[in-house]
Amino acid sequence: MMARKYIVNGKFLRAPMTGVHRVAAELCNALAALKEEDHPAVREMSFELWLPRDGAQRAREIRLPQRVRDRMTGIPWEQLSLPLGKGRATLLNLCNIGPVLNRDAVTMIHDVQVHLSPASYSFAFRAWYRMVQPAFARRHRMLLTVSEFSKREIVRVGLAPPEHVAVVPNGADHILRTPAEPDILQRLGLGGQSYVVALSTTQAHKNIALLLRAFARLGPGDPTLVLVGGTGREDFVRAGHAIPPNVLFSGRVSDGELRALLENALCLAFPSTTEGFGLPPVEAMLLGCPAIVAPCGAVPEICGDAAIYVAPDDADGWADAILALRRDRERRSAIVAAGHERAKNFSWRAAALTLADILSRTAQE
Repeated sequence: MMARKYIVNGKFLRAPMTGVHRVAAELCNALAALKEEDHPAVREMSFELWLPRDGAQRAREIRLPQRVRDRMTGIPWEQLSLPLGKGRATLLNLCNIGPVLNRDAVTMIHDVQVHLSPASYSFAFRAWYRMVQPAFARRHRMLLTVSEFSKREIVRVGLAPPEHVAVVPNGADHILRTPAEPDILQRLGLGGQSYVVALSTTQAHKNIALLLRAFARLGPGDPTLVLVGGTGREDFVRAGHAIPPNVLFSGRVSDGELRALLENALCLAFPSTTEGFGLPPVEAMLLGCPAIVAPCGAVPEICGDAAIYVAPDDADGWADAILALRRDRERRSAIVAAGHERAKNFSWRAAALTLADILSRTAQE
């Protein structure tokens, strides 16, 4: 029997790494690993990554066979060149958007945050997603998403009926591949200090303003907040946030630096008001870093009883939870153990096997 061919939409490789792009890259490499071992789940499938010309450099990270497709780039490449050149292959789109003109496609929509938290996105971004996602969602063979919560929300906003949406949970074990780079602790002056890690972003649904208010309530000798990512102090100030003196901005970090920060942190703070999955708490738990999270979106589904939950509008509650975790070493150890066991459930191999099963069943419909 001839293998069914899948062309993976590689447009995501044009841009700097995001959480969504991480999922796409890890799924590609996990599928490649299954092909390399001739796993029965993918024996009747072939995969090829198609790229715009400005995605070729980052594509070196991907182990699938690759092809650079013509001179277009960006949205024109994705909407025109990609579907018009694919022949009888099925397109696999892993980053929220796929070609409207093509029916033979399987597309992953990670979340519907443009509906749940429109203030987190520009008008142009919201308009594009609200126009193009409904246009392809009911045409494509199947939609994928990353949690049961996201599936319910996709159905609720009218993108697709439940039988047209399948769940492929994320993995988190990529965080174990890269050795820790502890030099970042000295660079940030964190040697011997107690600190809390959080994402550095001004997106409304990430709710970092809540952490700034919580840390404003802490005093000398209490933990420092380390905000990790490309959004800097000036960005927060421009957005109208007051920055307490016990907040550090790390800037962008490598995977090894992130690992070192998490392995030595008191905890990860993740106060999002909605999430399609919530990968950072799982990464933290896998590294032995307990997570304090808001009970919102998919986070309770993903973290279960292995995290500490605090309401997303209770700054005093977050400050108290952080201080309590530092005081109670026995409780922290119990949360670390529970988190590690929970996080072991989320591997990219398991995600790729789930994806392969969905593709196989969808091809038979």
